[in-house]
Amino acid sequence: MSKRKLTRRQNWRIQKIQDERIARANKREAMIEQQLNDDHLEPEQSGLVVAHYGAQLDIEPVNSPGDVWRCHLRSNLPPLVTGDKVIWRPATNERSGVVVALEDRTSLLSRPDPRGQLKPVAANIDFIVLVIAPVPRPYPNLIDRYLVAAETVNIEPVILLNKTDLLVEQESRDLLDDLLTVYSEIGYKLLKASSRSEQGLASLQVLLNEHTSVFVGQSGVGKSSLVNALLPNEDIRVGALSEATGKGTHTTTAARLCHFPSGGKLIDSPGIREFGLWHMEKGDIIKGFREFRPFIGHCRFRDCKHQQEPGCAILQALAEGKILSERLDSYRHIVQSV
Repeated sequence: MSKRKLTRRQNWRIQKIQDERIARANKREAMIEQQLNDDHLEPEQSGLVVAHYGAQLDIEPVNSPGDVWRCHLRSNLPPLVTGDKVIWRPATNERSGVVVALEDRTSLLSRPDPRGQLKPVAANIDFIVLVIAPVPRPYPNLIDRYLVAAETVNIEPVILLNKTDLLVEQESRDLLDDLLTVYSEIGYKLLKASSRSEQGLASLQVLLNEHTSVFVGQSGVGKSSLVNALLPNEDIRVGALSEATGKGTHTTTAARLCHFPSGGKLIDSPGIREFGLWHMEKGDIIKGFREFRPFIGHCRFRDCKHQQEPGCAILQALAEGKILSERLDSYRHIVQSV
């Protein structure tokens, strides 16, 4: 089918919109440059991005947690995210300022948007806390997707079973125990908690102290409820499960950084129902299965697909019980999906 030809008026409207956007961007940059060149800004200092709102950021001075300044950023900077460490200049007579530089990152968590383009979510993270719950039901392949995403950006993942107060039936407890045992034997750190009964919150708090963490997981697993239980003054909005789908409704709209009294930090990021990995290469995906790593590169064929090829080191490890068939099936499913 041939591409529809635009009318002269449609072309004019498209050009007009583009010109207006360029004009707004130039005006904003001119305003920032004027601020930088006059005497209305204080000297440069270190800061921390605690929230991101399009062209503006909430910045905290490093030595003053909770003291938030709404700032603009220079257009020559890369996209900034919550958790970034920056250099900024506060305004003299108002609670604003300008971000002038980005400091080096120790880690960056990104996820694909609906168009498949990588979108940064948070920076300088020590732990990715994967929250699961009895409802909505956790599936191994979904858990593996989060773990692969964490492994490939070198951020330590922790699996947290939330809503343990809902485990009233022995069958449900046994199913989840069997599921979690697999990951415990691989070497992942596991925690259990309930924001309602406050069971396990003390152990979770000990883990989060003096670190920067981010909660990820399906909508409805109780991430925001956990934040409210750990930091009651934050008042994060909580959504109920959809009666039609049994899945959670999205409540968090922007990543926010919260402080624990002990010095730890928690970034509450928007809930997502599936963590897409279609931007990744197959070679990167297999490295995300940590128990596979000793066998990677030892297959007879360089392009081995680990299906039924002779001399496959992964299949040999499976036969020797060094990796589980469920995890190999999960790897194959992820590879097919990308």
